[in-house]
Amino acid sequence: MIKGQRYVRELAQPRQRTIPLAIVVTVLFFLLLLRLWYLQIIKVDDYRTMSENNRLRFLPVAASRGALMDRNGTVMVNNRPSFSLSIIPQEVKDVEGMLDRLAALLKLDRAELQERWEKTKGRARYYPVVIAVNITQDQVEIVEENRLRLPGVEVSVKPIREYAFQNSAAHLLGYIGEVSDKELDAPAYSDYNPGDYVGKNGIEKAWEKELHGSDGGRQLEVDSRGRVLRVLSESSPTVGNSLVLTVDSRLQRTAEQAFGGQAGAAVVMNVNNGEVLAFVSSPTFDPSLFAGRIPADIWKKYLEDKRHPLENKALAGQYPPGSTFKMLTALAGLEAGVINENTTVHCDGAYEMGGSKFRCWSKSGHGSVNLRKSLKESCDVYYYHLGEKLGVDRIAAMAERFMLGKELGIGLQNEKKGLVPSTAWKLKRFGKKWFPGETLPVAIGQGYVLMTPIQLASMVATVANEGTIYRPHLVKKVVDPDGKTIKEFTPETIGTTGIAPASFKKVKQGLYAVVNDPGGTGANARLWDQKVAGKTGTSQVVKLGEDRKKARKYEHMDHGLFVAFAPYDKPEVAVAVVVEHGGGGGAVAAPIAGKILRSYFDLQKPPPKQKPAEKEEQEPAETPVKRQEMPAERETEE
Repeated sequence: MIKGQRYVRELAQPRQRTIPLAIVVTVLFFLLLLRLWYLQIIKVDDYRTMSENNRLRFLPVAASRGALMDRNGTVMVNNRPSFSLSIIPQEVKDVEGMLDRLAALLKLDRAELQERWEKTKGRARYYPVVIAVNITQDQVEIVEENRLRLPGVEVSVKPIREYAFQNSAAHLLGYIGEVSDKELDAPAYSDYNPGDYVGKNGIEKAWEKELHGSDGGRQLEVDSRGRVLRVLSESSPTVGNSLVLTVDSRLQRTAEQAFGGQAGAAVVMNVNNGEVLAFVSSPTFDPSLFAGRIPADIWKKYLEDKRHPLENKALAGQYPPGSTFKMLTALAGLEAGVINENTTVHCDGAYEMGGSKFRCWSKSGHGSVNLRKSLKESCDVYYYHLGEKLGVDRIAAMAERFMLGKELGIGLQNEKKGLVPSTAWKLKRFGKKWFPGETLPVAIGQGYVLMTPIQLASMVATVANEGTIYRPHLVKKVVDPDGKTIKEFTPETIGTTGIAPASFKKVKQGLYAVVNDPGGTGANARLWDQKVAGKTGTSQVVKLGEDRKKARKYEHMDHGLFVAFAPYDKPEVAVAVVVEHGGGGGAVAAPIAGKILRSYFDLQKPPPKQKPAEKEEQEPAETPVKRQEMPAERETEE
């Protein structure tokens, strides 16, 4: 009995020991099943994505931007390949170490690499992060030679701009640069990626949507070492549309060369449709530098240059128009019936009003002056008299008929409005009433009056065509990559002056005399085969004492201006030239305008027929027309 009990007890002991073990095993199995359920049911999408990302790589393929061509089809801006360096985050375990290695191997700025990484590392881990752009061919070769030491590092090719005429028309064409963080956050750039190039200025920025195109890409399967196993999918980039501009690249370069080293601006415009034929801001800059980081010494040089090469003077430079404004004061007087072509004023060199003396540029005076002579010799006293009779509001009303004091809508950013003063403007701006003595400087284009070179060109073009104001425009048509026209632009009339043709005729006769009559201030713009009409101007930058000839700082010297149109009988082209701190307009601006007009008319001629080779040597060389053979009457100030 005792032995039976002992036997039963011995059999029960192992069972008691296995129960806890069974419970533990059961719990473990339950936990494993629970974890398996969690991974396969709850987290299946996340882990599927991770799995795919571990073996897939996406390589974007940047689209080429559309070309920029001049009106004759000459390519001004195209593309060239540029190399960029990227890191694929999922394939680089030690990013800091990798950046150190790249900086040492490629002689790159370590801080710049870090900065780029910090800006874009929050993107998908399989998406390349661009850490260096525009690297050299030598640097590319170093990366390839050290491929095994640089897992997750990729070199990609991106198109970058190439400028056929180097710095020519830089302010007009603009430049491209990397898309900024601020731009990436904007809806307009929702399809862009870090490292993409976008237009930053000029035509490049204004027409970004047309020029950019659509990026493509390749989905690759890679092994653990990043070697490509196969291409899973591929989409080709779409090249951007190209633009045919209104400018003539030959005329553009001639106009730029005419400035030499002087600062200023010139705008050449078709008077019958508003097409801009040349658009100059001098000095210029190198637009290709802005695609990467500009060298510190060059950037410093640009910033310290007193001539401000980065400023688009043709569009954003605001200058007192000086005596070029007298044509509007004259039109205001004619339209108001205050003067006619025979109204005379005696000029003895000064005009007194309210105890103040307003001087003419000619200290000895011009004697008896009528309308034609007042424009030809640019008599200030004539317009002091006229300004007092008209009052500032009638002068302002005439300027507003020409759409001055507002943007003309040329389509580029940072266009300035200029300023047309009036009694209401001063009261609003300064809270003070207008004094009669303030009208006299306005009548000769001084005082508060400000105009941009594009407005000056529009003003003289409107006088030339007798009253129609066309919107200045820079693009003739948009074409697709195959050369097919997508959109063509027609002239747009934005206003008419409503001025009587007889008034225009009288003023235009005076402008003709400026260039062609003896004693005219614009003789330096005269052409032997074309009738040119124009107006000189000299605008003061600071108030000067009696001795205007005394040496003074560059930034205190007068601006020289000249506006013109030609041919006089049937106008085709208008030109406006501003030379910053250059002196009298007749001396410095008129010769530049003359060279531009000479080039314009020469380019209209058909190319000469090629002569037989054996006769070429027998033909005498054509003798160029020498400018010094022309009469050179000019006033000392204008």
